[in-house]
Amino acid sequence: MLSLTVGDPVPWFTLPSTSNPTFHFNSIGGYRVILFFFGSTKNNHIRDILHQFCTRQNQLASSQVPFFGVSIDSDDSYLADLIENKTYFKLLWDFNRQVSIQYGVCQQDNSDSGELQYQPKIFILNENLRVLQVINVLAVANPVEQVFQFIESLPTIPPASLATKVAPVLFIPNVLEPEFCQHLIDLYLANGGQDSGFMRQIDGKTVEVYDYTFKKRRDYLISNPQLLEQINQRVIRRVKPEIEKAFQFSITRFERYLVACYEANGQGFFNRHRDNTTKGTAHRRFAMSLNLNTGFYEGGHLRFPEYGSQLYCPNTGEALIFSCSLLHEATPIISGQRFVLLSFFYNDEDARLREKNRHYLQSDSDDESHKSNVNSQ
Repeated sequence: MLSLTVGDPVPWFTLPSTSNPTFHFNSIGGYRVILFFFGSTKNNHIRDILHQFCTRQNQLASSQVPFFGVSIDSDDSYLADLIENKTYFKLLWDFNRQVSIQYGVCQQDNSDSGELQYQPKIFILNENLRVLQVINVLAVANPVEQVFQFIESLPTIPPASLATKVAPVLFIPNVLEPEFCQHLIDLYLANGGQDSGFMRQIDGKTVEVYDYTFKKRRDYLISNPQLLEQINQRVIRRVKPEIEKAFQFSITRFERYLVACYEANGQGFFNRHRDNTTKGTAHRRFAMSLNLNTGFYEGGHLRFPEYGSQLYCPNTGEALIFSCSLLHEATPIISGQRFVLLSFFYNDEDARLREKNRHYLQSDSDDESHKSNVNSQ
């Protein structure tokens, strides 16, 4: 059964609602959202919580945060009469329980009684319908107050403005948890990393070269199967769907995962380059640059000079995804150390191209190819 956690995109669905007999939940993108799977108001505690939300309909409207309550009980239809603001307060009727099951809050008891097990939860979602917070309603004293305190703590959404020229890149927050990021850093520190080269096409061969006037970085190659699987599961749940939505491309493979370190000692950097310009790298479709310790260094931004002078700096645990054909650079580190998780993604067709071009590699002894388990999504 699916258990949604912070960073996960939520499943899209269509349900009857108090405003539309076929409400498409994906149409609410662009808003921060409260999604309350309450099950049934036959439970007095749940009924009280839902009524508390009802009394705050004006606050929801002024904050421009829509509320959705999901019921599996047809006797809850009377609740429609409590709605004063149909735009920011809606109830959804999940009487066949399919969406509640999909969200992991409802399951059939395996015992002989066959009773339905329902765990009321509140999901707070960002504008991209990804989970910002999960509240187990029965485990906290005042879930309604907790919801509004959390929403008030979020950064203010900038006002509408004319778009500036920006690179076609994706920011995907909360791909890795802070503790996971620190674990990867600790692995690097224990190992120390190795000097990192880059690929060039020389005399018909794809060759790894080292030029410290062009790139200065040290890398730690992750090889532990359990750790690779843990990273892959997060990529499959949180990165893969976003690439599919934005670019209509389904990733199935990753080239390798590196923990890379740019150090202020020597002003670690990587000059302007593209990631797929040699025979040995032509299979690469998308690059991932995931910051592990944002705020503990200065400098070290990503820049895409073809699209302006803006500097890109994902938050800790946030992935920046971009096409491997985009010209980009990592600007010099001024102070501290920037740790980043790096990978390239592609699909099965690209894998065939990679195999076809393998003979162009001067040496493939360090060439690691792995297939992500998309069936576990």
